[in-house]
Amino acid sequence: MINSAKTPKSFGFRMPAEWENQEAVWISWPHNEVTWTGITLEEVENSYIEFVEALHTGQKVKILVNDENSKEKTIQKLKSKKINFSQIIFYKIKNIDAWIRDYGPTFVINHKTKQKAMVKWTFNAWGDKYEELKEDNQIPYEMNKIMKLSMFEPGIMLEMGSIDVNGSGTLLTTEQCLLNKNRNPNIKKEEIEQCLKDYLNVSNILWLKEGIAGDDTDGHIDDIARFVNQNTVVCAVEDNKNDENYKILKENYELLLEMKDENGKNLNIVKLPMPGFVGDDERRYPASYCNFYIGNETVCVPVFRHENDEKALKILQKLFKNRKVAGIDCTAMVYGFGALHCCSQQEPKVL
Repeated sequence: MINSAKTPKSFGFRMPAEWENQEAVWISWPHNEVTWTGITLEEVENSYIEFVEALHTGQKVKILVNDENSKEKTIQKLKSKKINFSQIIFYKIKNIDAWIRDYGPTFVINHKTKQKAMVKWTFNAWGDKYEELKEDNQIPYEMNKIMKLSMFEPGIMLEMGSIDVNGSGTLLTTEQCLLNKNRNPNIKKEEIEQCLKDYLNVSNILWLKEGIAGDDTDGHIDDIARFVNQNTVVCAVEDNKNDENYKILKENYELLLEMKDENGKNLNIVKLPMPGFVGDDERRYPASYCNFYIGNETVCVPVFRHENDEKALKILQKLFKNRKVAGIDCTAMVYGFGALHCCSQQEPKVL
């Protein structure tokens, strides 16, 4: 069992909501030609360039590159846009794949002591699916050689794409992922809940069922439901009854309607459409507008050249009145089984 006396909660740390003030966004520049083959990788890089351009005016962008050559190539690509390079910080940290949301650390903060700390989960490449990607489990250690923060290690398998918090005590997740036997086969649901409470300082855990079709992460929450403020959740819904996501998302929506926040109040649930089938003859990919990233000034939303793109952007713009909502084409990126939220990790600012 975890010693609760030496956890972030015991020292007054908590995980902030994504819309709280950020110091930076962390990304790993894409380079893996197995994840994205040929011209697809170039398209993905173009999406990253737009992502950096949209976010960097409101916060630092910290970019992991493998070496000096990779750094120079990335700089040249970014020069195609009006980028203020004083906002860009490069770190030469070897990485295999781009999905820093899942192998990166969770940053937690203590406003009273003005401290920031790091929670280092164990990354097993989404349930031992990709042996060659497990090396990325070491990246938080390399990051912390630079940052020199207090580091907490729960010792359980968890990816950050599998959870979402409202910053005041409530956490959203799915049974399909966190209770999957390919993650923590010997840990009970109650123990996982206690770990989340101790390491993220939450008190109220809400469990949805399954994630969307095509998701190789076993049901990450950031494709199906996201907090946009303390008591409002956007929930992906599929209107086409013949689509394989229809029943899955309908069940999650109905569950959310019955759920409460940490104060026992009903949540405000807002429907967000889906972009339909995105894929090829071989398989479907996990395309969802829920995979957005909330920056200080801009909310970056993946779009997929679908008629629902504009609908999703308008819904989110109404919810984020004080931020610009920007659509970024992720049609190529999602072929690597992720989008904007998956490829980024927020670092909060201690105020």
